[in-house]
Amino acid sequence: MRKPNIAVLGATGVVGREILQIAEELNVEYSSIKFLSSARSAGSKITFKGKEYIVEEAKPEAFDGVNIVMASAGGSTSKMYAPEIVKRGGVLIDNSSAFRMEKDVPLVIVGVNDEDLRLHKGIIANPNCSTSQLMLVLEPLKKFGIKRLIVSTYQSVSGAGLAAINELREDTAARLKGDAFKNVCFKKPISFNVIPQIDVFCENGYTKEEMKVVNETRKILHLSEDVLISCTAVRVPVFRGHSEAVDIEFEKGVMPDEVREILSKSYGVKVIDNPENYEYPTTRDADGVNPVFAGRIRKNLAFDNGISLWCVADNLRIGAALNTVRICKKITEMELF
Repeated sequence: MRKPNIAVLGATGVVGREILQIAEELNVEYSSIKFLSSARSAGSKITFKGKEYIVEEAKPEAFDGVNIVMASAGGSTSKMYAPEIVKRGGVLIDNSSAFRMEKDVPLVIVGVNDEDLRLHKGIIANPNCSTSQLMLVLEPLKKFGIKRLIVSTYQSVSGAGLAAINELREDTAARLKGDAFKNVCFKKPISFNVIPQIDVFCENGYTKEEMKVVNETRKILHLSEDVLISCTAVRVPVFRGHSEAVDIEFEKGVMPDEVREILSKSYGVKVIDNPENYEYPTTRDADGVNPVFAGRIRKNLAFDNGISLWCVADNLRIGAALNTVRICKKITEMELF
Protein backbone atom coordinates (compact mmCIF):
# COMPACT_ATOMS: atom_id res chain seq x y z
CA MET A 1 0.00 0.00 0.00
CA ARG A 2 1.36 3.41 -1.00
CA LYS A 3 1.86 5.91 1.79
CA PRO A 4 0.68 9.45 1.03
CA ASN A 5 2.28 12.81 1.66
CA ILE A 6 -0.17 14.53 4.01
CA ALA A 7 -0.88 18.14 4.97
CA VAL A 8 -3.17 19.36 7.75
CA LEU A 9 -4.69 22.74 6.89
CA GLY A 10 -5.92 24.69 9.92
CA ALA A 11 -3.69 22.62 12.18
CA THR A 12 -3.69 25.07 15.09
CA GLY A 13 -7.49 25.38 15.43
CA VAL A 14 -9.79 23.44 17.76
CA VAL A 15 -10.68 20.79 15.16
CA GLY A 16 -7.19 20.85 13.65
CA ARG A 17 -5.63 19.87 16.96
CA GLU A 18 -8.25 17.16 17.35
CA ILE A 19 -7.29 15.83 13.90
CA LEU A 20 -3.67 15.55 15.05
CA GLN A 21 -4.64 13.70 18.21
CA ILE A 22 -6.87 11.23 16.36
CA ALA A 23 -4.36 10.75 13.53
CA GLU A 24 -1.87 9.70 16.17
CA GLU A 25 -4.39 7.45 17.94
CA LEU A 26 -5.36 5.72 14.68
CA ASN A 27 -1.74 5.49 13.56
CA VAL A 28 -2.24 7.17 10.18
CA GLU A 29 0.52 6.11 7.80
CA TYR A 30 2.32 8.63 5.64
CA SER A 31 5.54 9.27 3.76
CA SER A 32 5.65 12.87 4.95
CA ILE A 33 3.41 15.23 6.90
CA LYS A 34 3.23 19.01 7.25
CA PHE A 35 1.06 21.42 9.21
CA LEU A 36 -0.37 24.58 7.67
CA SER A 37 -2.14 27.61 9.12
CA SER A 38 -2.78 31.30 8.56
CA ALA A 39 0.14 33.72 8.65
CA ARG A 40 -0.84 34.60 12.22
CA SER A 41 -0.13 31.09 13.53
CA ALA A 42 2.71 30.22 11.15
CA GLY A 43 5.98 29.66 12.94
CA SER A 44 4.41 28.07 16.00
CA LYS A 45 5.41 24.54 16.95
CA ILE A 46 3.39 21.32 16.95
CA THR A 47 4.44 17.98 18.39
CA PHE A 48 3.14 14.96 16.49
CA LYS A 49 4.14 11.36 17.18
CA GLY A 50 6.96 12.59 19.39
CA LYS A 51 8.48 14.85 16.73
CA GLU A 52 8.37 18.64 16.71
CA TYR A 53 7.21 20.45 13.56
CA ILE A 54 7.15 24.13 12.61
CA VAL A 55 3.73 25.23 11.37
CA GLU A 56 3.98 26.65 7.86
CA GLU A 57 1.91 29.41 6.33
CA ALA A 58 -0.71 28.11 3.90
CA LYS A 59 0.24 29.23 0.39
CA PRO A 60 -0.42 27.58 -3.00
CA GLU A 61 3.13 26.27 -3.23
CA ALA A 62 2.79 24.63 0.21
CA PHE A 63 0.65 21.96 -1.50
CA ASP A 64 3.32 20.91 -3.99
CA GLY A 65 3.83 17.16 -3.72
CA VAL A 66 1.00 16.73 -1.21
CA ASN A 67 -1.35 13.78 -1.86
CA ILE A 68 -3.97 14.29 0.87
CA VAL A 69 -5.00 17.49 2.66
CA MET A 70 -7.10 17.25 5.81
CA ALA A 71 -8.64 20.70 6.15
CA SER A 72 -10.51 22.45 8.93
CA ALA A 73 -9.86 26.10 8.23
CA GLY A 74 -13.29 27.46 7.26
CA GLY A 75 -15.21 27.60 4.01
CA SER A 76 -13.53 30.66 2.52
CA THR A 77 -10.07 29.18 3.05
CA SER A 78 -11.13 25.84 1.58
CA LYS A 79 -12.58 27.55 -1.49
CA MET A 80 -9.39 29.53 -1.91
CA TYR A 81 -7.06 26.54 -1.80
CA ALA A 82 -9.20 23.73 -3.25
CA PRO A 83 -8.30 24.56 -6.91
CA GLU A 84 -4.60 24.76 -5.97
CA ILE A 85 -4.71 21.38 -4.21
CA VAL A 86 -6.59 19.65 -7.03
CA LYS A 87 -4.39 21.26 -9.72
CA ARG A 88 -1.36 19.76 -7.99
CA GLY A 89 -2.93 16.31 -7.92
CA GLY A 90 -3.91 16.33 -4.25
CA VAL A 91 -7.15 15.22 -2.59
CA LEU A 92 -8.85 17.69 -0.25
CA ILE A 93 -10.85 16.29 2.67
CA ASP A 94 -12.80 19.36 3.71
CA ASN A 95 -14.53 19.96 7.03
CA SER A 96 -16.37 23.12 5.99
CA SER A 97 -19.76 23.41 4.35
CA ALA A 98 -18.23 24.87 1.17
CA PHE A 99 -18.60 21.80 -1.06
CA ARG A 100 -21.04 19.50 0.74
CA MET A 101 -24.00 19.93 -1.58
CA GLU A 102 -22.07 20.17 -4.84
CA LYS A 103 -23.17 17.41 -7.16
CA ASP A 104 -19.68 16.18 -8.08
CA VAL A 105 -18.35 16.17 -4.50
CA PRO A 106 -18.95 13.01 -2.45
CA LEU A 107 -20.25 13.67 1.06
CA VAL A 108 -18.98 10.75 3.09
CA ILE A 109 -19.27 9.15 6.51
CA VAL A 110 -16.86 6.23 6.74
CA GLY A 111 -18.82 3.08 7.49
CA VAL A 112 -21.93 4.48 5.81
CA ASN A 113 -21.21 5.31 2.16
CA ASP A 114 -17.55 4.44 1.58
CA GLU A 115 -18.13 3.57 -2.08
CA ASP A 116 -19.00 7.21 -2.81
CA LEU A 117 -15.30 7.97 -2.25
CA ARG A 118 -14.60 6.44 -5.67
CA LEU A 119 -16.56 9.30 -7.27
CA HIS A 120 -14.27 12.06 -6.01
CA LYS A 121 -12.63 14.49 -8.43
CA GLY A 122 -10.15 15.85 -5.93
CA ILE A 123 -12.53 17.03 -3.21
CA ILE A 124 -14.29 14.99 -0.52
CA ALA A 125 -16.64 16.74 1.91
CA ASN A 126 -17.03 15.88 5.57
CA PRO A 127 -20.68 16.26 6.68
CA ASN A 128 -22.00 18.64 9.30
CA CYS A 129 -21.46 17.52 12.90
CA SER A 130 -25.14 16.93 13.68
CA THR A 131 -25.62 14.94 10.47
CA SER A 132 -22.54 12.80 11.04
CA GLN A 133 -23.62 11.03 14.22
CA LEU A 134 -27.12 10.53 12.86
CA MET A 135 -25.87 8.68 9.77
CA LEU A 136 -24.11 5.93 11.72
CA VAL A 137 -27.39 5.22 13.51
CA LEU A 138 -29.65 5.44 10.46
CA GLU A 139 -27.59 3.49 7.91
CA PRO A 140 -28.03 0.04 9.49
CA LEU A 141 -31.78 0.73 9.85
CA LYS A 142 -32.23 1.88 6.24
CA LYS A 143 -33.12 -1.67 5.19
CA PHE A 144 -36.55 -1.21 6.80
CA GLY A 145 -37.24 1.67 4.39
CA ILE A 146 -37.10 5.15 5.89
CA LYS A 147 -40.39 6.87 5.16
CA ARG A 148 -40.27 9.88 7.48
CA LEU A 149 -37.64 11.36 9.80
CA ILE A 150 -37.89 14.03 12.48
CA VAL A 151 -34.74 15.11 14.33
CA SER A 152 -34.27 17.52 17.22
CA THR A 153 -30.65 18.34 18.00
CA TYR A 154 -29.20 19.62 21.28
CA GLN A 155 -25.81 20.95 20.24
CA SER A 156 -22.86 21.94 22.40
CA VAL A 157 -21.05 25.26 22.10
CA SER A 158 -17.84 23.68 20.83
CA GLY A 159 -19.59 23.34 17.49
CA ALA A 160 -19.25 27.11 17.22
CA GLY A 161 -15.52 27.16 17.97
CA LEU A 162 -13.14 28.20 20.71
CA ALA A 163 -14.67 31.67 21.18
CA ALA A 164 -18.04 30.04 21.91
CA ILE A 165 -16.48 27.70 24.47
CA ASN A 166 -14.93 30.69 26.21
CA GLU A 167 -18.21 32.59 26.07
CA LEU A 168 -20.07 29.81 27.87
CA ARG A 169 -17.39 29.66 30.55
CA GLU A 170 -17.23 33.43 31.06
CA ASP A 171 -20.99 33.98 30.83
CA THR A 172 -21.59 31.26 33.42
CA ALA A 173 -19.02 32.73 35.82
CA ALA A 174 -20.48 36.23 35.41
CA ARG A 175 -24.04 35.07 35.99
CA LEU A 176 -23.08 33.13 39.14
CA LYS A 177 -21.45 36.30 40.48
CA GLY A 178 -24.36 38.50 39.41
CA ASP A 179 -22.14 40.45 37.00
CA ALA A 180 -23.20 41.81 33.62
CA PHE A 181 -21.97 39.96 30.55
CA LYS A 182 -22.31 40.86 26.88
CA ASN A 183 -22.75 37.83 24.63
CA VAL A 184 -21.00 37.99 21.28
CA CYS A 185 -21.02 34.48 19.75
CA PHE A 186 -24.71 33.83 20.34
CA LYS A 187 -27.81 35.95 19.81
CA LYS A 188 -28.94 35.21 23.37
CA PRO A 189 -27.04 34.49 26.59
CA ILE A 190 -25.91 30.86 26.52
CA SER A 191 -25.39 30.24 30.24
CA PHE A 192 -28.37 28.55 31.94
CA ASN A 193 -30.24 28.90 28.66
CA VAL A 194 -31.39 26.99 25.58
CA ILE A 195 -31.30 28.80 22.25
CA PRO A 196 -33.53 27.52 19.40
CA GLN A 197 -31.27 28.90 16.68
CA ILE A 198 -28.05 27.61 15.12
CA ASP A 199 -26.83 29.59 12.09
CA VAL A 200 -29.03 32.04 10.18
CA PHE A 201 -32.67 31.63 9.25
CA CYS A 202 -33.71 30.64 5.73
CA GLU A 203 -36.80 31.84 3.87
CA ASN A 204 -38.72 28.72 4.90
CA GLY A 205 -38.33 29.54 8.61
CA TYR A 206 -35.72 26.82 9.21
CA THR A 207 -32.11 27.64 10.02
CA LYS A 208 -29.18 26.71 7.77
CA GLU A 209 -28.11 24.15 10.38
CA GLU A 210 -31.51 22.47 10.23
CA MET A 211 -31.49 22.39 6.45
CA LYS A 212 -27.98 20.89 6.49
CA VAL A 213 -29.38 17.91 8.39
CA VAL A 214 -32.25 17.59 5.91
CA ASN A 215 -30.19 17.91 2.72
CA GLU A 216 -27.06 16.08 3.85
CA THR A 217 -29.05 13.12 5.19
CA ARG A 218 -30.76 12.73 1.85
CA LYS A 219 -27.47 12.93 -0.07
CA ILE A 220 -25.45 10.55 2.13
CA LEU A 221 -28.14 7.87 2.41
CA HIS A 222 -29.28 8.34 -1.20
CA LEU A 223 -32.87 8.95 -0.10
CA SER A 224 -35.51 10.09 -2.57
CA GLU A 225 -37.43 13.36 -2.25
CA ASP A 226 -40.41 11.26 -1.16
CA VAL A 227 -38.72 10.67 2.21
CA LEU A 228 -39.95 13.46 4.47
CA ILE A 229 -37.32 14.97 6.79
CA SER A 230 -37.60 17.78 9.33
CA CYS A 231 -35.16 19.12 11.92
CA THR A 232 -35.06 21.55 14.84
CA ALA A 233 -31.53 22.51 15.95
CA VAL A 234 -30.96 23.92 19.43
CA ARG A 235 -27.83 25.25 21.15
CA VAL A 236 -27.45 24.11 24.76
CA PRO A 237 -24.98 25.15 27.51
CA VAL A 238 -22.76 22.08 27.16
CA PHE A 239 -19.06 22.39 26.30
CA ARG A 240 -18.71 19.26 24.18
CA GLY A 241 -21.03 16.63 22.73
CA HIS A 242 -24.19 16.82 20.63
CA SER A 243 -27.41 14.98 21.49
CA GLU A 244 -30.30 14.16 19.19
CA ALA A 245 -33.88 12.99 19.65
CA VAL A 246 -34.73 10.97 16.54
CA ASP A 247 -38.18 9.82 15.37
CA ILE A 248 -38.25 7.50 12.36
CA GLU A 249 -41.19 6.04 10.46
CA PHE A 250 -40.33 2.95 8.40
CA GLU A 251 -42.04 1.28 5.46
CA LYS A 252 -41.68 -2.08 7.24
CA GLY A 253 -42.55 -3.01 10.79
CA VAL A 254 -39.69 -3.17 13.28
CA MET A 255 -39.61 -3.65 17.04
CA PRO A 256 -37.39 -1.82 19.58
CA ASP A 257 -35.57 -5.04 20.55
CA GLU A 258 -34.69 -5.62 16.89
CA VAL A 259 -33.32 -2.08 16.60
CA ARG A 260 -31.22 -2.57 19.75
CA GLU A 261 -29.81 -5.80 18.37
CA ILE A 262 -28.94 -4.27 15.00
CA LEU A 263 -27.34 -1.13 16.42
CA SER A 264 -25.36 -3.07 19.02
CA LYS A 265 -23.60 -4.84 16.11
CA SER A 266 -23.21 -1.77 13.89
CA TYR A 267 -19.98 0.01 12.99
CA GLY A 268 -19.21 3.01 15.19
CA VAL A 269 -22.28 2.64 17.43
CA LYS A 270 -22.57 1.65 21.08
CA VAL A 271 -25.95 0.99 22.67
CA ILE A 272 -26.63 2.08 26.25
CA ASP A 273 -30.29 1.32 26.83
CA ASN A 274 -31.43 0.18 30.25
CA PRO A 275 -33.68 3.02 31.45
CA GLU A 276 -34.93 1.05 34.45
CA ASN A 277 -31.43 1.44 35.89
CA TYR A 278 -31.05 4.99 34.52
CA GLU A 279 -28.65 3.76 31.86
CA TYR A 280 -28.86 5.89 28.71
CA PRO A 281 -26.32 8.02 26.82
CA THR A 282 -25.33 11.50 27.96
CA THR A 283 -22.76 13.93 26.59
CA ARG A 284 -20.35 13.02 29.38
CA ASP A 285 -20.36 9.42 28.16
CA ALA A 286 -19.28 10.62 24.71
CA ASP A 287 -16.63 13.13 25.73
CA GLY A 288 -13.28 12.25 24.15
CA VAL A 289 -14.30 8.86 22.73
CA ASN A 290 -15.26 7.65 19.27
CA PRO A 291 -18.61 5.80 19.32
CA VAL A 292 -22.00 7.26 18.61
CA PHE A 293 -24.06 6.21 21.62
CA ALA A 294 -27.71 5.19 21.14
CA GLY A 295 -30.38 4.62 23.76
CA ARG A 296 -33.99 5.30 24.80
CA ILE A 297 -34.99 3.03 21.91
CA ARG A 298 -38.75 2.65 21.95
CA LYS A 299 -41.85 2.40 19.78
CA ASN A 300 -42.99 5.76 18.45
CA LEU A 301 -46.59 6.41 19.49
CA ALA A 302 -47.38 8.83 16.64
CA PHE A 303 -46.08 6.93 13.58
CA ASP A 304 -47.05 3.62 12.06
CA ASN A 305 -43.94 1.40 12.09
CA GLY A 306 -42.23 4.14 14.10
CA ILE A 307 -39.17 4.07 16.36
CA SER A 308 -37.91 6.83 18.67
CA LEU A 309 -34.36 6.94 19.97
CA TRP A 310 -31.73 9.19 21.52
CA CYS A 311 -28.17 9.44 20.22
CA VAL A 312 -25.11 11.25 21.56
CA ALA A 313 -21.59 11.80 20.20
CA ASP A 314 -18.49 13.89 20.70
CA ASN A 315 -19.07 16.50 17.99
CA LEU A 316 -15.39 17.41 17.64
CA ARG A 317 -14.61 13.77 16.92
CA ILE A 318 -17.35 12.05 14.96
CA GLY A 319 -18.69 15.35 13.65
CA ALA A 320 -15.36 16.62 12.42
CA ALA A 321 -11.90 15.27 13.18
CA LEU A 322 -12.57 11.54 13.52
CA ASN A 323 -14.38 11.20 10.23
CA THR A 324 -11.75 13.34 8.49
CA VAL A 325 -8.99 10.99 9.66
CA ARG A 326 -11.08 7.93 8.84
CA ILE A 327 -11.57 9.25 5.28
CA CYS A 328 -7.82 9.80 5.00
CA LYS A 329 -7.17 6.21 6.06
CA LYS A 330 -9.91 4.85 3.81
CA ILE A 331 -8.76 6.61 0.62
CA THR A 332 -5.23 5.45 1.39
CA GLU A 333 -6.50 1.87 1.82
CA MET A 334 -8.59 2.12 -1.38
CA GLU A 335 -5.67 3.80 -3.18
CA LEU A 336 -7.82 6.72 -4.29
CA PHE A 337 -5.11 9.37 -4.20
